[in-house]
Amino acid sequence: MARTIAVNSREDHIKTEELQELYRLMLLIRRFEESVYQKFHENKIGGYLHRYDGQEALVAGVVPQLRLPGDYILCTYRDHAHALACGTSPRAVMAELMGRATGCAGGKGGSMHLIDPDRGFLGGDGIVGGPVPVALGVGFAIKYRGGNDVCVVYFGDGAMNQGGVHESMNMIGLYKLPVLFILENNQYAMGTAVSRSTGQPDFVMKAAAHGIKGEKVNGMDLFEVRSATRRALKHIRDKGESYFLEMSCYRFVGHGIGDDNTKAWTTYRSEQEVEEWKKKDPLLKFQAYLEEKGILDPAKIAKIEEQIHEEVMDAIQFAESSPEPPLDSLYDHVYS
Repeated sequence: MARTIAVNSREDHIKTEELQELYRLMLLIRRFEESVYQKFHENKIGGYLHRYDGQEALVAGVVPQLRLPGDYILCTYRDHAHALACGTSPRAVMAELMGRATGCAGGKGGSMHLIDPDRGFLGGDGIVGGPVPVALGVGFAIKYRGGNDVCVVYFGDGAMNQGGVHESMNMIGLYKLPVLFILENNQYAMGTAVSRSTGQPDFVMKAAAHGIKGEKVNGMDLFEVRSATRRALKHIRDKGESYFLEMSCYRFVGHGIGDDNTKAWTTYRSEQEVEEWKKKDPLLKFQAYLEEKGILDPAKIAKIEEQIHEEVMDAIQFAESSPEPPLDSLYDHVYS
């Protein structure tokens, strides 16, 4: 018989099976991202690549609480984790990264433009701040159609300096649209620290200027993310208005595949800083918690690792054996 446990002071009761699934999701994201790094350097992946290592709690604490399909998700070009969390198969994601016809965007989107609308995932966006104006439209459509669905939009700290973001937030606040903002504040807009780019670094205050309630969240703690998200979703579904969550987090790798933090032009953060943040690794913290509670033990962890390794290897094999899109399909889906 399934048991539930209280995981924090807010009495967030979660079934042990669900906790294991959350751990499995976070581990899948981490191992998948590690594998695509290798495949890029084998010249199997073209274009650009942005990994999510260190930010897994921002997805695992949010997406499993959504109603999919029904709710909607938009995000930035750092989008592999979001697709996997929505239920897009690792095969379809890996095939898309390798530009194969079996990819979730038919091999035409690549790393930055994963999409799976049947699961509510409206895709990654290669423009800084680009998902927010789209969320405005989705939020308006939800309100026009009726019901209490929610549009979740992820974007970064650098995007909070974009005009289109504030124009959209103003309209979302004005018309009271059901949008959940997830600000992934990983401390750097590419290689530029928040302290060097933002006159007012209190992003919750900026959201409040548009009539949008919000709060700051420790994005390195799965339970804090989950708890804040639960409150935000209830607020949106009950009142039909937006909510803003600024999630402080850190990416353990560079901004993108060309940023390994070793070349002279990429040394914008110290090795000591990275190592200090790694001590807060959300995956390892969660694993230690589950071991402490007797939900996981070394044998179970090893088994999950093995299963995920097989799943990732299967995705790679599937992608490498899939055909490339035929040239005559180049203009398909340009117009509906």
